[in-house]
Amino acid sequence: MRRRLRQLARNTPAERERYLDLLRALAIAAVVIGHWLIIVIDYDPAGRLTGRSALVDIPAGRPGTWLFQVMPIFFLVGGYANAASLSSHRRRGGRAVDWLLDRNARLLRPTTTLILVLACAALVARLLGAEAGQVRQVIWFATIPLWFLTAYLAAVALTPVTYALHRRFGLAVPLVLLVLVAAGDVARLTGPRETASGSFLFGWLAIHQLGYAWRDARTGAGRGNGLRRTRLPMGRRVGVVLLVGGFAALLLLTLVGPYPVSMVNLPRQRVQNMSPPSLALIANGTWQLGLILLLRARAEHWLRRPRPWLVVVAANAVVLTVFLWHITAAVLLVGALDAAGALPTPTVGTGAWWLWRLPWLVALAVVLAILVAVFSPIEIRGGRRSRIFANRIPTLGGAGRGRVAAVVFRPVPRTTLTGLALTAVIAGLLDNSLTAKDAPEPLGLPGAALVSYLAGAAVLRWLRSPPPATAPAK
Repeated sequence: MRRRLRQLARNTPAERERYLDLLRALAIAAVVIGHWLIIVIDYDPAGRLTGRSALVDIPAGRPGTWLFQVMPIFFLVGGYANAASLSSHRRRGGRAVDWLLDRNARLLRPTTTLILVLACAALVARLLGAEAGQVRQVIWFATIPLWFLTAYLAAVALTPVTYALHRRFGLAVPLVLLVLVAAGDVARLTGPRETASGSFLFGWLAIHQLGYAWRDARTGAGRGNGLRRTRLPMGRRVGVVLLVGGFAALLLLTLVGPYPVSMVNLPRQRVQNMSPPSLALIANGTWQLGLILLLRARAEHWLRRPRPWLVVVAANAVVLTVFLWHITAAVLLVGALDAAGALPTPTVGTGAWWLWRLPWLVALAVVLAILVAVFSPIEIRGGRRSRIFANRIPTLGGAGRGRVAAVVFRPVPRTTLTGLALTAVIAGLLDNSLTAKDAPEPLGLPGAALVSYLAGAAVLRWLRSPPPATAPAK
């Protein structure tokens, strides 16, 4: 493993934007540490464990989410990476559907592992007599990271379309999406919250589009003037404008305007900045982008040194595993401490509570390191290029089944089936996120969500790596 990482670091192409890899690693680290810091574990009057956010009890800590809410950075990096990968794939003569199958495999292998492990753990807990509602609460907390994958998988699935729009209309595309976010915010501020549901997609796609523009600026590709330009301005002056303007807009929207200060969801708030993304979250991402641009040149120079770059390569090799399992690490640690009768529950915000944060973070890091050691090989193997069977029609071991495969693996049916399978996967993840955390689900996850996700993932795997061709049966 160590040798392979060194080889990857040495073989990094000169034109690679190493800064994006650093940003991805830092973004996930910020999410993990932020979640661990604000987790509060306590006992209810019945003596059962409960969990909540410390920000409910410490309003003064809510501006800290302006720094730790870095999901916009991940979508920015994702847009750059998806544009680079799709462009490279097309230069080799590949089709968009093959790219989609390969790209989603890298996300779905580790995600499917998490879902299956949690479902099996929930089944064991139920067989041992645990209540369905309690099991659901534990699984709900462990699957918190999956809400992000719901939006990101949708962005990946739409990349062939949104990248084409970028090539044609440039920066006008994220501007239109921003207008749609604003319209959704007005609707939910004046009416039902459900009227802003479209912003779940529009907000993240707007940031994803900027990743395309960053890549064009890096490679010199693209064209156009005004709003139709496809390159993101990268100068220091632009960085200052984005940093100052974004931060000023954030202050106005939250301290004067109707948006909450917290950039993460909290109970009993009519408007949430993250679900769906609001103008305040976009403003928060804007000042972060300005800071990123200002630090870019110095960071790129530092990343040319072998040791820092090796660390970044190693972090990115397991970044999805870290993200997916970091809440499970907290669940396991809390369960172990509770079983041993050694779970501290100091009052939130007191000196004892803050002192407990340090050993809490260290213990969580140890548990997560064990989980990463166990499950990261799945992500690492998934990072290798999947076999693409675009140039041949497989048969599946018999004349009848071979004829079915010959039809299914034609371009139009294969593309249609890929779209339907991706929709099933995304719908399953979304259903889990929307189902109440105390719903009495026997396997911890909603049954329909589990079936939808696993069926979609199985079809995608079959389309991506069908069995080797065999001669039709005589």
